[in-house]
Amino acid sequence: MLRDKSLIPLSHQHQRALALCVRIDRAQPIPGADLQPWQSEIEQHFEHEIKVHFSAEEQVLFPAASQFSELVPLVEDLIADHRALRKFFAEAQARSMTTETLPAFARQLSAHIRKEERQLFERLQELMTSAELTDLGVKLERALNNAAQSCLLPNEATKLRPRT
Repeated sequence: MLRDKSLIPLSHQHQRALALCVRIDRAQPIPGADLQPWQSEIEQHFEHEIKVHFSAEEQVLFPAASQFSELVPLVEDLIADHRALRKFFAEAQARSMTTETLPAFARQLSAHIRKEERQLFERLQELMTSAELTDLGVKLERALNNAAQSCLLPNEATKLRPRT
């Protein structure tokens, strides 16, 4: 289904987070010496975009979705995902991720994003009227206003490499 314009800003942020997940996946196995640069990039991504993204979802998107009783269990699941992912981001900030937790983080973040895109967004577009989606988009735009508009570039240790 074509993404409604009200949800596109969140989808664009999802694409950038998925790109990080793909790079982590393709870098496997990540040597212990490269953990610091990866954690630094993850922390920057959280501080520049994901923190505001989670807040917009929790304060605007999830309450709107919770108006539909069929979506309440999904919203509760997504909120639990946010809690788990925040723990990973805290580990990155504390530089305590391991060669096992880094790919686990990427898998969980990727699965979370796909759940939002394929289940929540799709269903919201079916359940909400055009006017409701437009109103939601305005509120999301306001909530996302503090997200950085810059592109974070990978460092030498975290850049995408061709598969071997």
